[in-house]
Amino acid sequence: MNNYAAITKACFDAYVRKDRSAIELLINDGFSFTNPLDNRIDRKAYFERCWPNSQHIEEFKFIQVVPFEDKVFVVYEGKSSTGDVFRNTEIFTIRKEKIIEVEVYFGWTIPHKAPDNGFVNE
Repeated sequence: MNNYAAITKACFDAYVRKDRSAIELLINDGFSFTNPLDNRIDRKAYFERCWPNSQHIEEFKFIQVVPFEDKVFVVYEGKSSTGDVFRNTEIFTIRKEKIIEVEVYFGWTIPHKAPDNGFVNE
């Protein structure tokens, strides 16, 4: 389990370096990927739909990286080539040193502009 956080961070590093061969070594053949737009797509669809986004990624700043059993929970801020900053949460499942599943929860831009809901923070 000690390597699980390192495997997860290596996945993000491959995006920053635009190194598809590095990420291919990390992802299991039976891999599945879920986010608000995709429901359990397979490895092939992941590389077709998601990997092209690596061209727009400049960096990741890890806020939380928490390994637990066969999972790694990650909260990070990413920066795009246009200067946009966003915050996401991802849950990686890793078995036998390979990523077998990723769930992504996204939607925050930084700074986060929440609507005025009438509540006052005290």
